[in-house]
Amino acid sequence: MAWISATYLLTSRSEEVQKRAAALALEQSVEMPFEAVRDEKIRESIVARVTAIEPLDPQRHRVTLQLATATTGEDVTQLTNMLFGNCSLQDDVYLEDVAFPPELLQRFGGPRHGIAGLRALTHAPQRPLTCTALKPQGSSCETLAELCETFGCAGIDVIKDDHGIADQTYAPFALRVRACQAAAERAASVTGKPVIYAPSLVGSPRRIFEQAELARECGVRAVLLAPMLIGLGTFAEFAAAFPELVILAHPAFGGASRISPVWLFGKFFRLLGADATIYPNYGGRFAYTQDVCRALAHAARAPWGSIRPAMPVPAGGMPVERVSEMIAFYGKDVMLLIGGSLLLAGERLPERSRTFVEAVVQEV
Repeated sequence: MAWISATYLLTSRSEEVQKRAAALALEQSVEMPFEAVRDEKIRESIVARVTAIEPLDPQRHRVTLQLATATTGEDVTQLTNMLFGNCSLQDDVYLEDVAFPPELLQRFGGPRHGIAGLRALTHAPQRPLTCTALKPQGSSCETLAELCETFGCAGIDVIKDDHGIADQTYAPFALRVRACQAAAERAASVTGKPVIYAPSLVGSPRRIFEQAELARECGVRAVLLAPMLIGLGTFAEFAAAFPELVILAHPAFGGASRISPVWLFGKFFRLLGADATIYPNYGGRFAYTQDVCRALAHAARAPWGSIRPAMPVPAGGMPVERVSEMIAFYGKDVMLLIGGSLLLAGERLPERSRTFVEAVVQEV
């Protein structure tokens, strides 16, 4: 019998926490009073167990539950339901971390490429990777393709769509992907190194799969997906259906639930197939701390059974002037995503982009 170990932060007074933890265990397993469960087999093998209660302060406790793997059906959506379904509606519960048994790790597989695959794809075996975004939304296909070629000729490794770019009338998906992929290929012929364009895939599951087929026909090697927007089940199914595509996971909508970003972006996205995970870096437009960013990057790269490491991609308002600081903080297994700081250069965009690339190379 296999169990998942899920850790929650629970807001509760010390004298009530044991009762509250027991109620949480029931809520996340059988959803009924324990006394009403008369089948002894269900009591022993299905009802969740409270295995630890650690006081953090008089009002907060770390509670660990064991959840029966059998209740997940080895399905991503049902797994998420068992981890944080009903209790996500209770504002005193925060999902902090989850430890999976080996059979579940093997079932979901993790990245198909990971750090090693990204390095092979970009011909960059040791140094940090560079990444930027095509923006702003509202730009035409021609404008975005021109930007893509400019970035590629400057030597940037990965050029992704801004996550807000979808299939709008001003830059239809099919036309945009053909134009930007051709621009990336022209840039690669100039620089002699790979230039990876990653279009954003957005929409219903059927539409996303259609977009992926079109992108693959155009020669695209990487895509951008937002797992929380498209659905975690769709994300995992996509990773299995398109193993040849490198997947960059975007964190959009990831802050809508009380789930630790370290676990969600660093571990769960990785488990479901993200080769690289984008997240807000400290000191930018978002309020993540250095401790959270350090822990998230560690979660993405740390040894984890048979799961390949994923590339951490700190982003969110980072200027070129912070390249040296970020590499010192994260080390070489990182992809630095800088967008707006480059576009601020206006007519000096090619020079500013080359400065970004050179700043990374100089740190090796």
